[in-house]
Amino acid sequence: MNEPPADHSATPEGDREPLEPPQLIAHRGYAARFPENTLAALAAAVEAGARWLEFDVQLTRDRVPVLLHDPTLARTAGRPESILKLDAASAAGIGVGEPNRFGGAFDGERLPLLTQAVAALGGWPGVRAFVEIKRHSLAAFGLETTVARVLEDLAPELERSVVISFNAEAVAAARRIAGCEIGWVLRAWDEPSRRVADALEPQYLFVNHLRLPPAPAALWPGPWRWACYEVTDPELARRLARRGVALIETMAVAEMVAALGAPVRAEVPGG
Repeated sequence: MNEPPADHSATPEGDREPLEPPQLIAHRGYAARFPENTLAALAAAVEAGARWLEFDVQLTRDRVPVLLHDPTLARTAGRPESILKLDAASAAGIGVGEPNRFGGAFDGERLPLLTQAVAALGGWPGVRAFVEIKRHSLAAFGLETTVARVLEDLAPELERSVVISFNAEAVAAARRIAGCEIGWVLRAWDEPSRRVADALEPQYLFVNHLRLPPAPAALWPGPWRWACYEVTDPELARRLARRGVALIETMAVAEMVAALGAPVRAEVPGG
């Protein structure tokens, strides 16, 4: 982005409100009301006012990136197969309408290719995406191959994308290969993780809000912006913002936009 890093040394939580509402990230799209990680969920999130999207990426057997959180299709498609063992041609026709949650309401939703999500992103001015590379694909196909394939498909909108992962080496590789912005997702709030963050210096640090130390403990200062998930309570979002959290990740993006006010437009590099 074309702005100097902000001072993100966190201040203890107090009675004052943050200067502006936290920015909202649509977690797997508008996943509270639409099947997660689908084009419909992403479009609905943008329609609701989201200016940040988040979605997960796995690789098929022939190394094609698709939008999927789990390594199997059981939860989203009601099928037992592993996406890691299916070719893209077969996987692309699979319905991922989450029948256990929505019945047949979204029978037309198919497993999206990353290229399809990137094309959609190109039609949404002012919207950016956090693209999470999942550990299952990294383990199955190797770090370099997986990261390179994701970057290849992200190329048309790479400046509007941030590559994130629980795997610090994966996001470091993405930055080394493509010079893109990165985010690291913490598994633990501890000193070893803090040392990794200090060495990595990502633009974004993600953490489950339940892992944070109790207020008024300060968040780690650094060149990053803090993002917390999974938050559906507006008051919790406000408390996190007072502690220095800049971005709130939520599956209930429309409800949170209504409660917190219109989100700040995402900064687009070069825009």
